[in-house]
Amino acid sequence: MSEPRSRLASAPLLLGEHPAGGRQVKKGLLSGAQLRDTPLTGALRRALGAGPGALPLALPEELWSKALTGPARDFLQRPGKDFRARLVALCWALGGGAAEELPDELPLLVEILHAGSLIVDDVQDDSAARRGAPALHRVCGVPLAINTGNWMYFWAFDLLGRARLGAATRLAIYRRLSRTLMRCHEGQALDLTVRVGELERPLVPRVVASITRLKTGSLMAFCGYVGARAASAREQLVRSVARCCRDVGVGLQMLDDLGGITSRARADKGLEDLRHRRSTWPWAWLAEVADPGTFAEAQRRLCLADDERDLQRVAELLRERVEALGRSRVADHLGGALARLGAAVGGAPAVVELEREIEQLKQSYG
Repeated sequence: MSEPRSRLASAPLLLGEHPAGGRQVKKGLLSGAQLRDTPLTGALRRALGAGPGALPLALPEELWSKALTGPARDFLQRPGKDFRARLVALCWALGGGAAEELPDELPLLVEILHAGSLIVDDVQDDSAARRGAPALHRVCGVPLAINTGNWMYFWAFDLLGRARLGAATRLAIYRRLSRTLMRCHEGQALDLTVRVGELERPLVPRVVASITRLKTGSLMAFCGYVGARAASAREQLVRSVARCCRDVGVGLQMLDDLGGITSRARADKGLEDLRHRRSTWPWAWLAEVADPGTFAEAQRRLCLADDERDLQRVAELLRERVEALGRSRVADHLGGALARLGAAVGGAPAVVELEREIEQLKQSYG
């Protein structure tokens, strides 16, 4: 899912107080003087300085900087939405946890997981940019970027091991984390191989829904699970919170895909989706409303597109046919998720805060 900026409401832990403007990097890793300290880079510094996950101190720092810490810092100091960290804090509150008792490691580890996945996704998609700068593999090379992204997955496990949690709670979150990573990779496998131009029309909505639930939905559900489970919420509430977060993630992915064909500011993202023939929500909605001949013609145009102008024509076709339907589906999906959560927890302040957060994100997606 792409990452338009969003202003976060006040929270016990805020990740990333960044200027609004993006920074462009011509080539090479940022120097120490250029790096901006954030909670994520601060966590990196602490993680590498002491404890079981520390790097071997016998080696010179410049070796580790070139091999790992430099690429990791470069990526982690870039501006992001940090919505997943905020979501963990909100779900901790929904589970009955006091704000001042939320372990710092829990919001951090979901942002670390997300960062690692973005680095690897950018390699697999050969993306040009991420978070206002060149994609990491274009800065330090593909092998180093893959290693850095994968290392962040394991760093998340290490952060979980450091959090102040009971043994049973920690084990439950470990298991959920492992399952989440499996689901995300299953979704990515489909996203990398399935091309919408090759699918039979009735199959398209099911494929798009499956990819979204596995990739975006699984990680968002993990955010809800971590917050509520760590707060010792009852099991039924933990399930309700995780399900709501999954559905919010699916709704935001719908909005992200729709913005790619309707928002001028996000046109590059939409053209990238079309260039890679990705199975996105506009195609799922078109499959629902178009007759077989119309859908087949749209697929034909996509498969024959060989330049940006051709892709823009396909985007215009999709926009004309599904924009209104897509906005209605997004509103229904997000509204339904919040309504179900409200029914499960009542009028909790955290639900109202989540509603505000989603409204801000909806504006940013265009």
